[in-house]
Amino acid sequence: MTDTEPTDDEAPDGLLGWCLVANVARETAHGESGLEIQHGTRHFSAGTLLWIPRVRWDPGHCRWPAVGRHRGNGRRYVNMVVRAEDLENFRVKGVYSEALVRSLNGYLHDPSAPRTLQNPWTRERAQLWADSWNQPREPVRIDGHSDPQLFVPNPPPPELQVDGETLYLAHYGTRGAHYSRTPPPLERTPEP
Repeated sequence: MTDTEPTDDEAPDGLLGWCLVANVARETAHGESGLEIQHGTRHFSAGTLLWIPRVRWDPGHCRWPAVGRHRGNGRRYVNMVVRAEDLENFRVKGVYSEALVRSLNGYLHDPSAPRTLQNPWTRERAQLWADSWNQPREPVRIDGHSDPQLFVPNPPPPELQVDGETLYLAHYGTRGAHYSRTPPPLERTPEP
């Protein structure tokens, strides 16, 4: 889903660049086994618009630096690292504010060029990321071990083929789909 903004050919004078954005999810899972449900995150309220600069460094698996207005102070932008699973409604928006540019640039910001985004997104690349993250997908655990390269749709299929091996859905919860190499037991029906 994209916002209806001008294309690059029709870009207004005030457009400083394009950025991937997302909203903080209404409910986020925390705690042991993800059983503690919160509204938003510790630093951002549910629905807060977060601007996601192109990643210059890797803060950890599925964690991204993001810029948004803090829960306690809605006037200033802050930089935080957020979990991708706490975000929803990814899309592309234009950047028009110098204050936002300063926050997105972080330590790379050049005061002599306050309207220049360092390491900017192209609109097409940001849209590819938005489309891929808007598709519902769940992390996979196989016999208790997570596989960071493997995701399944929501709801997950009862059987999964991985490297020629059949895996069976054992449990599905807030932390993703848990698969087992052992097939589920057969149910016995009593004879009349």
